Amino acid sequence: MNKIICGDALTVLRTLPDKCCRCCVTSPPYFNLRDYGVSGQIGLEPTMQEYIARLVEVFAEVKRVLTDDGTLWVNIADSYSGSGKGAALYPENAKKYKQGTNTGSCGVAAITKNKYDLPNKNLMGIPWRLAFALQDSGWILRQDIIWSKSNCMPESVRDRCTKSHEYIFLFAKRQRYYFNSDAILEPAVGFNNEPIAGSVGAFGQEQSCRRKGNSKTFRGGKYTAQNTFDNSRELSRNSHGNCENNTGKRRMRSVWNMATTATGGGITHYAKFPDELAERCILCGTAEGDVVLDPFAGSGTTCRVANRYGRQYIGIDLNPAYCKAAETEIPINLF
Repeated sequence: MNKIICGDALTVLRTLPDKCCRCCVTSPPYFNLRDYGVSGQIGLEPTMQEYIARLVEVFAEVKRVLTDDGTLWVNIADSYSGSGKGAALYPENAKKYKQGTNTGSCGVAAITKNKYDLPNKNLMGIPWRLAFALQDSGWILRQDIIWSKSNCMPESVRDRCTKSHEYIFLFAKRQRYYFNSDAILEPAVGFNNEPIAGSVGAFGQEQSCRRKGNSKTFRGGKYTAQNTFDNSRELSRNSHGNCENNTGKRRMRSVWNMATTATGGGITHYAKFPDELAERCILCGTAEGDVVLDPFAGSGTTCRVANRYGRQYIGIDLNPAYCKAAETEIPINLF
């Protein structure tokens, strides 16, 4: 089953059999931000409505090829309506930079031809417009996850904060779906974001969550402000540091702090998400041997990570150069 297919996402998806994949982890081309140099690509539509409509059509096919207990994870960023000052309005100059402004990053004239229904400088709300459109089409929107970038790229704007996050949306076909939350447990932390007793410490040791001077282990995160722990910290019943089991770990939270991934390999791809992001989605959304799908494979991160953890994969991308580069970065599957 392991393969990278070069072609249009919608066209290729229509050739796949029903319910052949357990999970889809993908990041579609962002609206009006980059041109990948291939005719027919998604992201350069004249309007955001057309962009959303194309993605809804693609994800309808994704839904068909997912198992009934399958999940869809979509990483997507927002765009601004053109202000007339962005690098996209100066294509020759913008080509010199990996990323200009949120108006456009690769200096392609096609980006400047897009029309907006919003006044200039508006945050367009693309992630949520897509999320609601997919919800309207029948997907169950389970969660919005914030990818907080610890090494975000600086911006030249002076009338708003530098943007340092993107969205990851979790969708399901049905109300009951496969989700292995134990696969992505994280260390419990206290009020100062430090490991509490029972969490994994600086050198990897695990301790149990115990009351000071008492060997009783607390379970289920049910602590009160009067409980003092052996690390001399007090946690209220609803503290974000509560241990949720006796290993000192807790359920993964909905803000994921991780750095962006530098481009590498034989070809530059400006929109790679980190392996860790794909790992979390794949580990809790699949079991070994399941098939993971990415209809916008790009540099092949999803496929590479799936292969690493004993999952099968299907990657699709319109750009032949990306397909070739992705194949070379994925080692032979030994599982």
